[in-house]
Amino acid sequence: MTKGTKTAEFVSPGHPDKICDFIADSILDAYLAGDKESRVAIEVMGGHKLITINGEVTSRANPDINVLVHSIVGADYKIISNIVAQSAEIAKGVDTGGAGDQGIMKGYATSETPEYLPLEYVLARDLCKKIYEVYPFDGKTQVTVGNGEVLTVVASFQNTKSDELLKLAKEMIKANEYLINPAGEWNQGGFDADTGLSGRKLIIDNYGPEIPIGGGSFSGKDYTKVDRSGAYMARRIAVELLEKRKAKEVFVKLAYAIGKSEPVMAVAVVDGIEEKVAGYNLSPRGIREYLHLDKVKFAETAEWGHFGRGFEWR
Repeated sequence: MTKGTKTAEFVSPGHPDKICDFIADSILDAYLAGDKESRVAIEVMGGHKLITINGEVTSRANPDINVLVHSIVGADYKIISNIVAQSAEIAKGVDTGGAGDQGIMKGYATSETPEYLPLEYVLARDLCKKIYEVYPFDGKTQVTVGNGEVLTVVASFQNTKSDELLKLAKEMIKANEYLINPAGEWNQGGFDADTGLSGRKLIIDNYGPEIPIGGGSFSGKDYTKVDRSGAYMARRIAVELLEKRKAKEVFVKLAYAIGKSEPVMAVAVVDGIEEKVAGYNLSPRGIREYLHLDKVKFAETAEWGHFGRGFEWR
C-alpha cells in the first residue's frame, strides 16, 4: 500500500440516508419556527413508499408533519408518525440548563485545505456536488489519495452514462485510476431501491474516516442535545485555535454528563500538544448564543456535510 494512503467517500442528497436526515431536520425547523424553545429528538426511516417518524418532542408548536413530509417525498408515501413528549426525568435536567444527555464530541481542523478539512474528504465532496449539479439523483463518490496524488476516483450515480460521468470526474480530479459505475449503469435509486435511516452517515457528516468522532448523530436534534451543539462548538474552537496559532492540525475533545451544564472534559490538542480549552461558555445555552443556533435553518446542514461550509461554527 502507498504510504499515507487515505480514502473518503461522500453521498448525494438523493441518497436514502440523506433524504431521511433532511426530513428529520425539516421537522426540527418546523417546530423551532413555531417555538424557539422546542425540544426535539426525531429519527426517520424511509423507503419503498413508507416513511416512519419516531421520537420525542416538547413544544408549543404543532406543525402538520404529514404535509411537510409529503412536500419532500411526494404524496404517494404512507407516513407513520409516533411522536411523544420528552421524558419528564430528562426534562428536569435540561430545564436547569443542563445537557440533554451524556456524550463525547470531537472537533477537528487542518491546514491541509482552505476549508480546514482533510483533502480526501474535500475532493470526494466537491466531486459529488459537481456531479449532482448535472445529475440530481442518488449517488456516491469516493477518493483515495497517497503521497500527494490522487490514486483512485470512484463515482456511482443513478441515471448516468458512464462515459459522461467519467468526463465529469476527469474535469474535476486528475487520478491514476477511475472506477465509474463499477457495477454497471443503474436507474433505480433513492427510496425506490433502498431503505434510509437518519443519523447513519456520521463519518460523512463529520470529517471522513481518518478523523475520530464522538459517535452521536446530528439531524433531528435541537441545541440541548450536545451530540449536535457540542460537536459544532468543538469544530469552532478547533478552527479558531488553528487560525490563532497558525497550526497544522487541531483536535478538540468535549464530554458532557446529562443534566450538567458544564463539560466534564474540554481539551484541545494543537499540533500534538494537549491543553485545556478556556475562554468559552461551553454550556448548551452558551453554545446556542455563541453559534447563533436559534437562527439556523437546520435542513440546510443535512446535505453536503456539517463543516467547512460557511456556517457559524465554520
